[in-house]
Amino acid sequence: MYLPPVRPSRRRDVLDAPEPAMTALPRPETPAPIAWPGPLPRHLAVIMDGNGRWATARGLPRIEGHRQGAEVVRSTVRLARRLGIQALTLYAFSEQNWQRPEGEVAALMRLLYDFTQSERPELLARGIRFRCVGDLERLPLPVQAAIAGLSDATAHLTDMQLSIAVSYGGREEIVHAARVLAEQAAAGRLDPADIDAARLEDALWTRGLPGDVDLVVRTSGERRVSNFLLWQIAYAELHFTDVLWPDFSEEHLFEALRDFGRRERRFGGVDPSDACPSDR
Repeated sequence: MYLPPVRPSRRRDVLDAPEPAMTALPRPETPAPIAWPGPLPRHLAVIMDGNGRWATARGLPRIEGHRQGAEVVRSTVRLARRLGIQALTLYAFSEQNWQRPEGEVAALMRLLYDFTQSERPELLARGIRFRCVGDLERLPLPVQAAIAGLSDATAHLTDMQLSIAVSYGGREEIVHAARVLAEQAAAGRLDPADIDAARLEDALWTRGLPGDVDLVVRTSGERRVSNFLLWQIAYAELHFTDVLWPDFSEEHLFEALRDFGRRERRFGGVDPSDACPSDR
């Protein structure tokens, strides 16, 4: 499939690399919901890390790790839907990832494009709304168009929201929101005194997501959030696992959810059992 050049300033079109196409799998029968015996995060976010290391450890090109990681995305989305999680946000490509080798960026753009094509029937059948969040204007035009097409096609669905963070950075998002509010104030459309958390949230790339993140899962053994959803994870629980993303299984997600269920979430308050009698 030929996709026209997008950015004349680039040495070559990022979609001209060999195609690591994600083959659409036959859609299985609708699986039964999973009755989870404990609290679930309303909004689950995942930092999908370790694709390159997974491939390198096996003597494979890095793109093979990304390809396998894309299959894990598919299975994770299905599992989240069965569990009844309302929102799933996946960190796929950061603002800093544009610095990676051109061939790897091209392959990642191809995988994202292919995902919008191969997963469309299943997302529609499962009632899953799709969107991407980030500085999407940096993406190749065919990828932008594919994202917009799938977003429009699923905009009416309400069973779950799947968001892919691509060309995304938490600091960059907050700077963008501040700039939007500053422009509105300069144009006389907004009184600076009226700027509050709700107005800032409405200017973020993630506006419209169902609530703040409850649980962040990061794979690959790293213990940091890497500029991911800095505003939205203010009170999120963090779960880190050493497993690389291409090996992330159903049981690994279950363990993260069990860990979440053991946490006591007070949001800055006091556990009644720890309070003095006069405080109760």
